[in-house]
Amino acid sequence: MARSSSVPRAPLHILSCQPALGLASAVASELNVEMTGSRETWFACGEGKLEIQENIRGSDVYIFQAPVAPSDARSLYDRTMMLLHAVEAASLADAQYITVVVPYFPCARQDKRKARTREGISAGLLARCLQASGARRVVALEIHNEAIAGMFDPGVCRLETVTLHQALCPWLVQEGLQGTIVAAPDVGGLERARQYAEELKHGLAVISKVRDYTTANRVLKSTLIGDVAGQDVLLVDDIVDTAGSVVAAVHELKEHGARDITITCAHPVLSHPAWERLGALAMRAQEEGWRFRMVGTGSIEHIGAPDWYRSFDIAPLIARVILSINQRGSVASAERAR
Repeated sequence: MARSSSVPRAPLHILSCQPALGLASAVASELNVEMTGSRETWFACGEGKLEIQENIRGSDVYIFQAPVAPSDARSLYDRTMMLLHAVEAASLADAQYITVVVPYFPCARQDKRKARTREGISAGLLARCLQASGARRVVALEIHNEAIAGMFDPGVCRLETVTLHQALCPWLVQEGLQGTIVAAPDVGGLERARQYAEELKHGLAVISKVRDYTTANRVLKSTLIGDVAGQDVLLVDDIVDTAGSVVAAVHELKEHGARDITITCAHPVLSHPAWERLGALAMRAQEEGWRFRMVGTGSIEHIGAPDWYRSFDIAPLIARVILSINQRGSVASAERAR
Protein backbone atom coordinates (compact mmCIF):
# COMPACT_ATOMS: atom_id res chain seq x y z
CA MET A 1 0.00 0.00 0.00
CA ALA A 2 1.36 3.41 -0.99
CA ARG A 3 1.67 5.85 1.90
CA SER A 4 0.15 9.31 1.69
CA SER A 5 2.22 12.46 2.10
CA SER A 6 0.75 13.24 5.55
CA VAL A 7 3.09 13.25 8.51
CA PRO A 8 2.49 10.27 10.85
CA ARG A 9 1.43 11.17 14.38
CA ALA A 10 4.04 8.68 15.71
CA PRO A 11 6.07 5.70 14.38
CA LEU A 12 3.71 2.87 13.40
CA HIS A 13 3.91 -0.55 15.06
CA ILE A 14 1.73 -3.63 14.42
CA LEU A 15 1.71 -6.41 16.99
CA SER A 16 -0.62 -9.31 17.53
CA CYS A 17 -1.89 -11.90 19.94
CA GLN A 18 -1.34 -15.37 18.47
CA PRO A 19 -4.86 -16.13 17.12
CA ALA A 20 -4.91 -12.93 15.03
CA LEU A 21 -1.39 -13.27 13.65
CA GLY A 22 -2.55 -14.13 10.13
CA LEU A 23 -4.68 -11.00 9.75
CA ALA A 24 -2.15 -8.76 11.52
CA SER A 25 0.68 -10.00 9.27
CA ALA A 26 -1.41 -9.39 6.15
CA VAL A 27 -2.20 -5.83 7.33
CA ALA A 28 1.48 -5.18 8.12
CA SER A 29 2.35 -6.36 4.60
CA GLU A 30 -0.24 -3.97 3.12
CA LEU A 31 1.35 -1.14 5.11
CA ASN A 32 4.93 -2.17 4.26
CA VAL A 33 5.93 -2.39 7.92
CA GLU A 34 7.52 -5.25 9.87
CA MET A 35 5.53 -6.98 12.59
CA THR A 36 6.63 -5.93 16.06
CA GLY A 37 7.99 -8.92 17.94
CA SER A 38 6.00 -10.29 20.86
CA ARG A 39 5.73 -13.54 22.78
CA GLU A 40 2.54 -15.00 24.20
CA THR A 41 2.92 -17.36 27.16
CA TRP A 42 0.34 -19.56 28.88
CA PHE A 43 1.14 -21.12 32.24
CA ALA A 44 0.01 -24.52 33.49
CA CYS A 45 -2.57 -22.97 35.82
CA GLY A 46 -4.28 -21.16 32.91
CA GLU A 47 -2.77 -17.71 33.42
CA GLY A 48 -1.20 -15.92 30.48
CA LYS A 49 1.00 -12.99 29.62
CA LEU A 50 2.28 -11.17 26.54
CA GLU A 51 5.79 -9.76 26.29
CA ILE A 52 6.67 -7.10 23.71
CA GLN A 53 10.17 -7.80 22.43
CA GLU A 54 11.01 -4.44 20.82
CA ASN A 55 11.19 -0.82 21.91
CA ILE A 56 7.84 0.90 21.25
CA ARG A 57 8.32 3.99 23.43
CA GLY A 58 6.54 6.98 21.89
CA SER A 59 5.01 4.86 19.11
CA ASP A 60 1.56 4.46 17.53
CA VAL A 61 0.79 0.82 18.36
CA TYR A 62 -2.00 -1.34 16.91
CA ILE A 63 -2.73 -4.56 18.80
CA PHE A 64 -4.68 -7.30 16.98
CA GLN A 65 -6.74 -10.06 18.55
CA ALA A 66 -9.27 -12.59 17.22
CA PRO A 67 -11.71 -13.30 20.08
CA VAL A 68 -13.37 -16.03 18.01
CA ALA A 69 -10.76 -18.35 16.47
CA PRO A 70 -12.01 -21.84 15.52
CA SER A 71 -8.46 -23.17 15.10
CA ASP A 72 -7.44 -22.10 18.63
CA ALA A 73 -8.25 -24.39 21.56
CA ARG A 74 -8.62 -21.58 24.12
CA SER A 75 -11.88 -19.82 24.91
CA LEU A 76 -13.11 -16.40 23.86
CA TYR A 77 -12.56 -15.24 27.43
CA ASP A 78 -8.96 -16.54 27.43
CA ARG A 79 -8.26 -14.61 24.24
CA THR A 80 -9.96 -11.48 25.55
CA MET A 81 -7.85 -11.63 28.72
CA MET A 82 -4.68 -12.04 26.65
CA LEU A 83 -5.69 -8.91 24.72
CA LEU A 84 -5.88 -6.98 27.99
CA HIS A 85 -2.41 -8.27 28.93
CA ALA A 86 -1.10 -7.06 25.57
CA VAL A 87 -2.65 -3.60 25.95
CA GLU A 88 -1.24 -3.18 29.44
CA ALA A 89 2.19 -4.34 28.24
CA ALA A 90 2.13 -1.64 25.53
CA SER A 91 1.00 0.96 28.06
CA LEU A 92 3.79 0.07 30.48
CA ALA A 93 6.26 0.14 27.56
CA ASP A 94 5.31 3.82 27.14
CA ALA A 95 3.60 3.65 23.73
CA GLN A 96 2.21 7.08 22.87
CA TYR A 97 -0.99 5.76 21.23
CA ILE A 98 -2.54 2.31 21.74
CA THR A 99 -5.25 1.10 19.38
CA VAL A 100 -6.93 -2.28 19.76
CA VAL A 101 -7.97 -3.94 16.49
CA VAL A 102 -10.73 -6.52 17.06
CA PRO A 103 -12.80 -6.85 13.86
CA TYR A 104 -15.25 -8.97 15.87
CA PHE A 105 -15.93 -7.10 19.10
CA PRO A 106 -16.47 -9.73 21.82
CA CYS A 107 -19.73 -9.60 23.78
CA ALA A 108 -21.22 -7.17 21.23
CA ARG A 109 -24.56 -9.00 21.40
CA GLN A 110 -24.64 -8.54 25.17
CA ASP A 111 -25.35 -4.84 24.78
CA LYS A 112 -28.63 -4.54 26.71
CA ARG A 113 -30.79 -6.39 29.20
CA LYS A 114 -33.98 -7.01 27.19
CA ALA A 115 -36.13 -6.82 30.35
CA ARG A 116 -34.02 -9.40 32.17
CA THR A 117 -33.11 -7.58 35.37
CA ARG A 118 -30.40 -9.84 36.75
CA GLU A 119 -27.78 -9.97 34.02
CA GLY A 120 -24.82 -7.79 33.20
CA ILE A 121 -24.20 -5.71 30.09
CA SER A 122 -20.99 -7.39 29.03
CA ALA A 123 -20.26 -5.10 26.06
CA GLY A 124 -19.95 -2.21 28.51
CA LEU A 125 -17.85 -4.29 30.90
CA LEU A 126 -15.38 -5.05 28.12
CA ALA A 127 -15.29 -1.39 27.06
CA ARG A 128 -14.34 -0.39 30.62
CA CYS A 129 -11.70 -3.11 30.83
CA LEU A 130 -10.07 -2.07 27.56
CA GLN A 131 -9.81 1.59 28.50
CA ALA A 132 -8.64 0.74 32.02
CA SER A 133 -5.83 -1.40 30.59
CA GLY A 134 -4.54 1.48 28.47
CA ALA A 135 -6.37 1.38 25.12
CA ARG A 136 -7.13 4.79 23.64
CA ARG A 137 -9.00 3.60 20.55
CA VAL A 138 -10.74 0.39 19.49
CA VAL A 139 -11.22 -0.48 15.82
CA ALA A 140 -14.08 -2.92 15.15
CA LEU A 141 -15.75 -4.06 11.95
CA GLU A 142 -19.55 -3.70 11.69
CA ILE A 143 -20.23 -3.44 15.42
CA HIS A 144 -23.50 -5.20 16.31
CA ASN A 145 -24.94 -2.08 17.98
CA GLU A 146 -23.46 1.36 17.41
CA ALA A 147 -24.67 2.38 20.87
CA ILE A 148 -21.68 0.42 22.21
CA ALA A 149 -19.61 3.49 21.32
CA GLY A 150 -21.38 5.25 24.18
CA MET A 151 -20.10 2.64 26.62
CA PHE A 152 -16.59 4.08 26.27
CA ASP A 153 -15.51 7.27 28.02
CA PRO A 154 -14.70 9.49 24.99
CA GLY A 155 -12.11 11.37 27.01
CA VAL A 156 -10.23 8.11 27.55
CA CYS A 157 -10.97 5.68 24.71
CA ARG A 158 -13.17 5.80 21.63
CA LEU A 159 -14.68 3.16 19.38
CA GLU A 160 -13.99 3.37 15.63
CA THR A 161 -16.62 1.34 13.77
CA VAL A 162 -15.56 0.34 10.25
CA THR A 163 -18.38 -0.34 7.79
CA LEU A 164 -17.97 -3.07 5.21
CA HIS A 165 -20.40 -2.48 2.37
CA GLN A 166 -18.32 0.01 0.35
CA ALA A 167 -15.39 -2.40 0.19
CA LEU A 168 -17.39 -5.63 -0.12
CA CYS A 169 -19.94 -4.66 -2.78
CA PRO A 170 -17.41 -4.19 -5.63
CA TRP A 171 -15.97 -7.62 -4.80
CA LEU A 172 -19.44 -9.19 -4.83
CA VAL A 173 -20.02 -7.70 -8.29
CA GLN A 174 -16.62 -8.95 -9.45
CA GLU A 175 -17.46 -12.47 -8.23
CA GLY A 176 -21.01 -12.42 -9.63
CA LEU A 177 -22.56 -12.73 -6.16
CA GLN A 178 -24.36 -9.39 -5.95
CA GLY A 179 -27.81 -10.76 -6.78
CA THR A 180 -30.64 -8.60 -8.07
CA ILE A 181 -32.27 -7.69 -4.73
CA VAL A 182 -30.99 -7.26 -1.17
CA ALA A 183 -32.82 -8.76 1.81
CA ALA A 184 -32.50 -8.40 5.59
CA PRO A 185 -33.22 -11.47 7.74
CA ASP A 186 -35.01 -9.31 10.34
CA VAL A 187 -36.09 -5.72 10.90
CA GLY A 188 -33.06 -5.06 13.12
CA GLY A 189 -30.79 -5.54 10.12
CA LEU A 190 -32.82 -3.35 7.75
CA GLU A 191 -30.50 -0.32 7.86
CA ARG A 192 -27.47 -2.49 7.08
CA ALA A 193 -29.28 -4.12 4.16
CA ARG A 194 -30.33 -0.68 2.91
CA GLN A 195 -26.67 0.37 2.69
CA TYR A 196 -25.94 -2.63 0.45
CA ALA A 197 -29.05 -1.96 -1.65
CA GLU A 198 -28.02 1.65 -2.22
CA GLU A 199 -24.43 0.67 -3.07
CA LEU A 200 -25.58 -1.98 -5.55
CA LYS A 201 -28.61 0.02 -6.76
CA HIS A 202 -30.91 -2.89 -5.89
CA GLY A 203 -34.38 -3.17 -4.44
CA LEU A 204 -34.87 -4.12 -0.80
CA ALA A 205 -36.85 -6.77 1.09
CA VAL A 206 -37.03 -7.66 4.80
CA ILE A 207 -38.38 -10.53 6.87
CA SER A 208 -40.38 -9.29 9.86
CA LYS A 209 -40.40 -11.67 12.82
CA VAL A 210 -42.53 -11.95 15.94
CA ARG A 211 -40.33 -13.52 18.63
CA ASP A 212 -41.05 -15.28 21.91
CA TYR A 213 -38.40 -13.76 24.19
CA THR A 214 -39.22 -16.23 26.98
CA THR A 215 -37.54 -18.94 24.90
CA ALA A 216 -34.16 -18.59 23.20
CA ASN A 217 -34.22 -18.39 19.39
CA ARG A 218 -37.98 -18.97 19.10
CA VAL A 219 -39.83 -17.17 16.29
CA LEU A 220 -43.63 -17.25 16.41
CA LYS A 221 -44.34 -15.76 12.98
CA SER A 222 -42.40 -14.50 9.94
CA THR A 223 -43.66 -12.12 7.27
CA LEU A 224 -41.78 -11.20 4.09
CA ILE A 225 -42.04 -7.54 3.11
CA GLY A 226 -41.05 -7.04 -0.51
CA ASP A 227 -41.22 -9.04 -3.76
CA VAL A 228 -38.42 -11.58 -4.34
CA ALA A 229 -40.18 -13.78 -6.92
CA GLY A 230 -37.77 -14.58 -9.76
CA GLN A 231 -34.97 -12.60 -8.07
CA ASP A 232 -31.44 -13.58 -7.04
CA VAL A 233 -31.22 -12.54 -3.40
CA LEU A 234 -28.27 -11.14 -1.45
CA LEU A 235 -29.19 -11.84 2.19
CA VAL A 236 -27.19 -9.46 4.43
CA ASP A 237 -26.43 -10.02 8.12
CA ASP A 238 -23.71 -8.85 10.49
CA ILE A 239 -23.17 -12.03 12.57
CA VAL A 240 -23.99 -15.61 11.64
CA ASP A 241 -23.55 -17.79 14.72
CA THR A 242 -25.55 -21.03 14.70
CA ALA A 243 -27.12 -19.99 11.35
CA GLY A 244 -30.68 -20.72 12.49
CA SER A 245 -31.99 -17.27 11.55
CA VAL A 246 -30.40 -17.05 8.11
CA VAL A 247 -31.36 -20.61 7.19
CA ALA A 248 -34.97 -19.88 8.18
CA ALA A 249 -34.76 -16.69 6.11
CA VAL A 250 -33.55 -18.63 3.08
CA HIS A 251 -36.48 -21.05 3.39
CA GLU A 252 -38.86 -18.07 3.62
CA LEU A 253 -37.31 -16.46 0.53
CA LYS A 254 -37.54 -19.70 -1.46
CA GLU A 255 -41.20 -20.10 -0.49
CA HIS A 256 -41.80 -16.68 -2.08
CA GLY A 257 -40.10 -17.60 -5.36
CA ALA A 258 -36.50 -16.44 -4.92
CA ARG A 259 -33.95 -18.04 -7.24
CA ASP A 260 -30.23 -18.09 -6.31
CA ILE A 261 -29.36 -16.95 -2.77
CA THR A 262 -26.11 -15.63 -1.33
CA ILE A 263 -25.75 -15.01 2.41
CA THR A 264 -23.14 -12.45 3.37
CA CYS A 265 -21.97 -11.44 6.82
CA ALA A 266 -19.13 -9.53 8.45
CA HIS A 267 -18.61 -12.07 11.23
CA PRO A 268 -18.96 -15.77 10.33
CA VAL A 269 -18.88 -17.14 13.90
CA LEU A 270 -20.44 -20.41 12.65
CA SER A 271 -20.79 -22.26 15.94
CA HIS A 272 -22.29 -25.75 16.01
CA PRO A 273 -24.59 -26.65 14.25
CA ALA A 274 -24.07 -23.87 11.67
CA TRP A 275 -21.99 -25.88 9.20
CA GLU A 276 -24.53 -28.72 9.20
CA ARG A 277 -27.44 -26.32 8.65
CA LEU A 278 -25.69 -24.42 5.87
CA GLY A 279 -24.43 -27.65 4.31
CA ALA A 280 -28.01 -28.91 4.16
CA LEU A 281 -28.97 -25.71 2.33
CA ALA A 282 -26.16 -26.23 -0.16
CA MET A 283 -27.35 -29.81 -0.74
CA ARG A 284 -30.94 -28.64 -1.23
CA ALA A 285 -29.75 -26.02 -3.75
CA GLN A 286 -27.84 -28.66 -5.69
CA GLU A 287 -30.83 -31.02 -5.77
CA GLU A 288 -33.27 -28.26 -6.83
CA GLY A 289 -30.95 -26.60 -9.36
CA TRP A 290 -30.34 -23.20 -7.78
CA ARG A 291 -27.11 -21.67 -6.46
CA PHE A 292 -26.33 -21.19 -2.78
CA ARG A 293 -23.27 -19.29 -1.51
CA MET A 294 -22.14 -18.06 1.89
CA VAL A 295 -19.73 -15.09 2.05
CA GLY A 296 -17.85 -14.34 5.26
CA THR A 297 -14.79 -12.22 5.96
CA GLY A 298 -11.34 -12.61 7.47
CA SER A 299 -12.78 -11.29 10.71
CA ILE A 300 -13.02 -14.98 11.63
CA GLU A 301 -10.96 -17.49 9.65
CA HIS A 302 -12.24 -20.96 8.79
CA ILE A 303 -9.61 -23.37 7.50
CA GLY A 304 -10.76 -26.01 5.02
CA ALA A 305 -14.22 -24.52 4.41
CA PRO A 306 -16.41 -26.14 1.70
CA ASP A 307 -16.52 -24.72 -1.81
CA TRP A 308 -19.87 -22.97 -1.26
CA TYR A 309 -18.21 -20.77 1.38
CA ARG A 310 -16.17 -17.71 0.30
CA SER A 311 -14.07 -15.40 2.49
CA PHE A 312 -13.56 -11.72 1.71
CA ASP A 313 -10.09 -10.41 2.58
CA ILE A 314 -10.43 -7.45 4.99
CA ALA A 315 -6.67 -6.85 5.37
CA PRO A 316 -6.57 -4.02 2.75
CA LEU A 317 -9.58 -2.32 4.41
CA ILE A 318 -8.09 -2.52 7.91
CA ALA A 319 -4.74 -1.32 6.58
CA ARG A 320 -6.35 1.75 5.01
CA VAL A 321 -8.13 2.53 8.28
CA ILE A 322 -4.90 2.22 10.30
CA LEU A 323 -3.00 4.41 7.84
CA SER A 324 -5.71 7.07 8.04
CA ILE A 325 -5.61 7.07 11.84
CA ASN A 326 -1.82 7.16 11.90
CA GLN A 327 -1.72 10.08 9.47
CA ARG A 328 -4.70 11.95 10.97
CA GLY A 329 -6.87 11.26 7.95
CA SER A 330 -10.52 10.32 7.45
CA VAL A 331 -11.57 6.80 8.38
CA ALA A 332 -14.79 7.20 6.37
CA SER A 333 -12.83 7.80 3.17
CA ALA A 334 -10.67 4.72 3.91
CA GLU A 335 -13.71 2.43 3.93
CA ARG A 336 -14.29 2.58 0.17
CA ALA A 337 -12.47 0.05 -2.00
CA ARG A 338 -9.60 1.42 -4.09
